Amino acid sequence: MGQKINPLGFRLGTTQSHHSLWFTQPKNYSEGLQKDQKIRNCIKNFVQKNLKISSGVEGIACIEIQKRVDVIQIIIYVGFPKLLIESKAKRIEKLQLYVEQELNCVNQKPNITIVRIANPYGNPNILAEFIAGQLKNRVSFRKAMKKAIELTEQANTKGIQIQIAGRLDGKEIARVEWIREGRVPLQTIRAKIDYCSYPVRTIYGVLGIKIWIFVDKE
Repeated sequence: MGQKINPLGFRLGTTQSHHSLWFTQPKNYSEGLQKDQKIRNCIKNFVQKNLKISSGVEGIACIEIQKRVDVIQIIIYVGFPKLLIESKAKRIEKLQLYVEQELNCVNQKPNITIVRIANPYGNPNILAEFIAGQLKNRVSFRKAMKKAIELTEQANTKGIQIQIAGRLDGKEIARVEWIREGRVPLQTIRAKIDYCSYPVRTIYGVLGIKIWIFVDKE
């Protein structure tokens, strides 16, 4: 019985909270959800276009959105401060203008703040970006997974599981490979688990990366 559930949705209200905080009428809910997705895509596009990233890792861990009457508060959690450190105030202003233009904001103005996270490689999104960069550079998927596990060990996590699915190493038949280090108790609701799924486009096709990181038990 392969009844799978998203580990973050499974833990909502216990160890996990929402990344978007706002209220609206049920008929306007889908519109608000699409707007949130557009904001996140805008920020990621801006980072890719304006910052010349050699490693392929954007370093955005999470984007939180809080909507008020006249302001959209956007909090960007960044792993590597050097991405936005040069002329930080100017760059944030540019980003705000870019988001305003893309969304055609009239009533609500975006207000962006950037927060640095302590252990970048303890975050599954940044780790998935790192693995994706390695796979695009034709590094063997096993080497990429082992290197990612080494990086998380430095971030003091209790356990990690990485799964990659698709045409691995360009083989004709798609398959799933996974590796686990430490404990990853997925059925324990009190266990704080960070999760992300990340698609990566290679010349052979799309590969899917899934990462579970066991941070702590409350």
